[in-house]
Amino acid sequence: MPTSPRFSPRRLLALATDSLPARAYLGLVALGVVVLFLAPDSPYAMAPALLTAPLSFLPVFLPFGAGAAGGGAAEVAAAVLYGGWLLLCALVNAAAFGALVRRPDRAPEGTPSPRPRRTLLAAAVDNWPARVYVAVVAAALGTFLYAVLLSPDPGFAGIWPLIAAAPLSFLAVAVSAPAEGSLPWLGTLVFTAGVVLAGLVNAVLIGRLARTIRSTPTRG
Repeated sequence: MPTSPRFSPRRLLALATDSLPARAYLGLVALGVVVLFLAPDSPYAMAPALLTAPLSFLPVFLPFGAGAAGGGAAEVAAAVLYGGWLLLCALVNAAAFGALVRRPDRAPEGTPSPRPRRTLLAAAVDNWPARVYVAVVAAALGTFLYAVLLSPDPGFAGIWPLIAAAPLSFLAVAVSAPAEGSLPWLGTLVFTAGVVLAGLVNAVLIGRLARTIRSTPTRG
């Protein structure tokens, strides 16, 4: 018998494994983990963290993570916690891909169906998880713009929007870097636009995941 549309780990796991895009994403993350163990000093060792962003960067603000402890058993425990966190991040991201490709329920007869583009973008603002995420990205981007435009020493203010809108925000850095040397204002503009687009993509994925988890009943 259908139950109420509350969050269930079973729904998250089903969304993370019942579609080809979700399974392909998990396979890519697994390949990144293999590279991490085979070549820990390679630049590609960052692949698992980048592929599971932005949630994977949350330990930056928490007292645990890879290398956070001093050594011995404490370091092993920290590494295990971080590995478990990466696994959870991978499942959440895979579930978001699964929710993105999942077909929405049919509307009742006689009800006009919304336009696909409008429905897709609405997922970024019509639910609380996506709204909270958009607020975080806006705060990080506002901090960056204040530091760059008004503060005498911007320092590393760009790290906050970079982390908040990862992983696509790293593409914004790559695109804005050529203009940064000759025209700093253009580099700032391109980076800001890139972060906005990257944050919008993440917000849509979060919104679609929240919608799907709410609307998919489990059976008891």
